[in-house]
Amino acid sequence: MTCILKKNSKKWALVHWPFKIINKNGKPVINVEYKGEKKDFTPEEILSMVLVKMKETAEAFLGTRVNNATITVPVYFNDSQRQAIKDAGLIAGLNILRIYTGPIAAAIAYGLDNKAPGEQNVLFFDLGGGTFDVSLLIIEEGIFEVKAVAGDNHLGGEDFDNRLVNHFVQEFKRKFKKDISSNARAVRRLRTACERAKRTLSTSIKASIEIDSLYESIDFYTSLTRARFEELSQDLFCSTMEPVEKVLRDSKIDKSQVHEIVLVGCSTYIPKIQRLVSEFFNGKEPNKSINPAEAAAYGAAVQAAILSGDISEKIQDLFLLDVAPLSLGIETAGGVMTPLIRRNTTVPTKKSEIFSTYLDDQSSISIKIYEGERTRTRDNNLLGTFNLTGISPAPRGVPQIEVTFDFDANGILNVSAVDKITGRSNKITVTNDKGRLSKEEIERMVTEAEKYHAERKKYAQKIETQNFLESYAYNLLNVAQNIDNIKNKLHDVTQKSVAWLENNQDARKDEYEREQKLLKGTVDQIMNKLK
Repeated sequence: MTCILKKNSKKWALVHWPFKIINKNGKPVINVEYKGEKKDFTPEEILSMVLVKMKETAEAFLGTRVNNATITVPVYFNDSQRQAIKDAGLIAGLNILRIYTGPIAAAIAYGLDNKAPGEQNVLFFDLGGGTFDVSLLIIEEGIFEVKAVAGDNHLGGEDFDNRLVNHFVQEFKRKFKKDISSNARAVRRLRTACERAKRTLSTSIKASIEIDSLYESIDFYTSLTRARFEELSQDLFCSTMEPVEKVLRDSKIDKSQVHEIVLVGCSTYIPKIQRLVSEFFNGKEPNKSINPAEAAAYGAAVQAAILSGDISEKIQDLFLLDVAPLSLGIETAGGVMTPLIRRNTTVPTKKSEIFSTYLDDQSSISIKIYEGERTRTRDNNLLGTFNLTGISPAPRGVPQIEVTFDFDANGILNVSAVDKITGRSNKITVTNDKGRLSKEEIERMVTEAEKYHAERKKYAQKIETQNFLESYAYNLLNVAQNIDNIKNKLHDVTQKSVAWLENNQDARKDEYEREQKLLKGTVDQIMNKLK
């Protein structure tokens, strides 16, 4: 199979999203119409709405308030993205206890119910709706050690949907000489039908697409075979093997040494994906012992229980050794990224290196901290900056500046610098505020979220009352339509009892009681239809 390069993911997403993205003070915001007015929402606000709904669902099921949460994210989410998740939690009224990657959470779910003896190399293949992650873990007696992670934040089920949408937009154009690509409603309806067809093709070899009045009163009826779907997405399917190869390479484990391959994420239901994985591992069948759609949530819930102090015996021996998903380092001469903690290093970890001055008699240095894999710092993500002053005047290269990176299990990075000659030092705890919401913005969004929640609750109550009235009215209408029929049945059954009485004047007491019971039972059945 031949693979080709993917499209530019960011531009592709902007083209296919069913909403408008605008630049507001250097930040992307979502522009929508709400109650007849144009409103701007940050991604954090949109996510907070999802979290509020999840919070309500959990509270309704548990019968108690929910204040804390654990959340899973793609493995390649950087520090800024993870901080944005925490901001969304604050807006939703949740305290985010910990953020885990999806495959790591799935590994917890797998390991909890699959306690094989000895050391196992397990690869987790997580293909979801919008992202793709691969992780390789060594699991032994409740200890989960992550050896390597890789992934693509712009590959998932939505990309497969986009291929189908484009295919059928062109088919509609060929058949009816009309272009629907600029009609948001038509494209949205087509996308829904394509997604449904994609799911159908996981269990059938052919799916029908039937959309009444798709565009300008034109009905669109067509079909899609599994073979055609696989052809349209062939390069995307093929590209999922690249992170698998990368993880094996980084962990220095041959594919023949992988004991189990665990599929996670709803897109792994696609038969072609399952075949590709099996073929890559020389015919080895993936492990299907956990539900791909629920695995990450299951694992995150287990971790939440551990963090909350749950003493259940089943989770007492679980111990997770995670890795740094991206390299962490500082900028050196020429804007070069010099990593101190390499990607896939087990955390917590601590690493020190000696650096020196670039100029003669340099008395201070600026230490810029970055994360990323690119050679030049401008292509990586700036986490923070601090200065070390009071360096003794000396020729360039003579001062000994020891820089230490201390990365803990919670993902907090502490960076310190010490002049070995003078003993002068400085340090910083990296909390990346670049691009983050300010305290004032979060407070405003919390207030607005409460307002939207109140409006949604009021609307839900209105709909509930409306549905009750509608149901009651239709029931009465049904009774009215059947009342003559019910009247006739009551007349017939009572006439029958009267006739029995006339013909059984000398009946025994128990016979009268039996006839009365029979009459009452029949009448009750008839009257129940009025309720």
